[in-house]
Amino acid sequence: MADLDALRSRFARALEAARGPGPGPDPVPYADNLLARWQEPQRRYHTLTHLTAVLDHIDVLQEYAGDPDLVRLAGWFHDAVYLPERSENEERSARLAERALPEAGVSEEKAAEVARLVRLTVTHDPAEDDRDGQVLCDADLAILAAPPSAYAAYTAAVREEYHFVPGDAFREGRAAVLRHLLDLPRLFRTPYGHEKWEATARYNLTSELELLAVR
Repeated sequence: MADLDALRSRFARALEAARGPGPGPDPVPYADNLLARWQEPQRRYHTLTHLTAVLDHIDVLQEYAGDPDLVRLAGWFHDAVYLPERSENEERSARLAERALPEAGVSEEKAAEVARLVRLTVTHDPAEDDRDGQVLCDADLAILAAPPSAYAAYTAAVREEYHFVPGDAFREGRAAVLRHLLDLPRLFRTPYGHEKWEATARYNLTSELELLAVR
């Protein structure tokens, strides 16, 4: 069970750091709006557990970020809009950040940067010099390096989210996602992510792809 008060505090700290000194709107209504989104009933993997894991991994990787608090805000918004049957979730999530963050007191420039980071989670392929993008994408993909039981739970939750997709079509689509990831020169771009997660993640992805092929 997620600790909602702890998550509200984490959002408030990131928001207040991003908007700088001085008074601003109360962060709590914005946190509560996002928390409600992350608890929508259609979600099975993209839940508060995933949000918390992404935030935790950003904390692990924060030394590599140029502005870790903007990355944290991007973590909050990156799947804030999520309907499994829709293909434009990242874009809609980015637009939500572009609307909400200036209202919450963040500069237009910083809100645009958060939205840019959210859009990167479509491909998980940040540029070589994009430190903040690398941290967000590594944090989002860290589940791929989970131990066997946790990875199995992740894949089962993804399948539940796409329960409306027939088996053959799901396997075909999932295999395409796995091949895209395996084709990336590096799954993880930060030094920590590459050292700690890369080999395990590639093993998990390859094993899942093999399982999909034999069914």
